[in-house]
Amino acid sequence: MRRGWCLGGDRFREELLEQMSERRGAEHYGQERAESDEAKAERIVKEELKRRRWTEKKLGRLAKGDAEKVAIARRLRAETVMTVAWIADRLRLGSRNYANFLLGRTGTNSR
Repeated sequence: MRRGWCLGGDRFREELLEQMSERRGAEHYGQERAESDEAKAERIVKEELKRRRWTEKKLGRLAKGDAEKVAIARRLRAETVMTVAWIADRLRLGSRNYANFLLGRTGTNSR
């Protein structure tokens, strides 16, 4: 048996993480919280890509400082606890420092 907090398939795990992000309590600990936070962030990225009719491939081809990518980064900063480094990597914004610069232009990088 693999180590971890969940027995079941990937879809079942995703459903549990989504439920957890809505009703997180003292009984949820480190690994579960981190996975729930990342699942929420991924859900937001997927929503934004779908809304823009972008693919992952297109996301990678766009300029690092693309205004739409920065808008997605702003939403992630506002609605999740993901680090700027995680956001920069996920949205292919370049380095954490450059992502901070991009977000700093709009005053949304601090937390």
